[in-house]
Amino acid sequence: MTPTFIVTPNALRLIDQRLLPFEEQWFDVTDAATAHDAIKLMVVRGAPAIGVTAAFGMAFEARKDLDDAAWQQASADLNAARPTAVNLRWALERMTRVRAAGADAAALFVEAQAVLDEDVAINKAIGANGGPLMPRQGGILTHCNAGALATAGYGTALGVIRAAVEAGAKVTVYADETRPYLQGARLTAWELMADDIPTTLICDNMAAHAMKTGRIHAVVVGADRVAANGDAANKIGTLQVAIAAKHFGIPFYVAAPLSTIDLTTPTGEGIPIEERDPKEVTQLRGLPTAPEGVGVFNPAFDVTPAALITGLITEQGVVSPVNEAGIRALFAEE
Repeated sequence: MTPTFIVTPNALRLIDQRLLPFEEQWFDVTDAATAHDAIKLMVVRGAPAIGVTAAFGMAFEARKDLDDAAWQQASADLNAARPTAVNLRWALERMTRVRAAGADAAALFVEAQAVLDEDVAINKAIGANGGPLMPRQGGILTHCNAGALATAGYGTALGVIRAAVEAGAKVTVYADETRPYLQGARLTAWELMADDIPTTLICDNMAAHAMKTGRIHAVVVGADRVAANGDAANKIGTLQVAIAAKHFGIPFYVAAPLSTIDLTTPTGEGIPIEERDPKEVTQLRGLPTAPEGVGVFNPAFDVTPAALITGLITEQGVVSPVNEAGIRALFAEE
């Protein structure tokens, strides 16, 4: 399938996810400012993919004659692009540490490439750990897009599904449309169909009914930030899926790399929730779908309590039950 990124000597080329599945166009990141725009405007989205984009943005920025203050300002501006995904901050801090150790622009480019390559390997490990937890046959529900488009390749939640399919599982993926930005309808369905994985698209308000009628045997989603206690922020609508899964006794998994776990945030109450443009709710591709002037509440994420999560699937293993002790043990094993 079409890659998320193409790395060239002078640009990180991103497939413009705003235009999928109807058009395949590319957006070039050549410095911190263009990385900021790509992240803020959702040319690229998904926590790991945002981290890779930020790393390359700062690597290209380093080719300018920057003093420490200018570097810190560029990093701070980029970090403000989207506040919820912790991978953005993680990647910027990593690049700053490498620069502080004496790396020049060429070495920072190598470091950004390492962030990308490591993410693919991490996703494969997440898939290997999570694939056996999926049903051998039946339906798997996912919400938003946590696949190759949200990462450097392979995916987190979709990586778990891919690994299960590669091991012979006969499953159908039920993809929530994921209002209001339709990542499930536009991206997940497109990505899975490209891999010939059976996919059924449902509206967000159909998930509980699909569970009740026996179509869903497991749920797996990604995350943009996981608090130290296991509370997980993911695309808005994930919480109601978790509540329904708990009610119907269906396992609910979160697949995320260690870089998405924020040990400095004790619980989900401390995770900042981005609120986005009301037009995402009142318009669809520029066409109005609601009365002009109506009030809009448009949080981009919600937080699922750890108590509703059956297992947290990471590259270091699976935490179940999900709690702080289990999560901190993952980092001890690194």
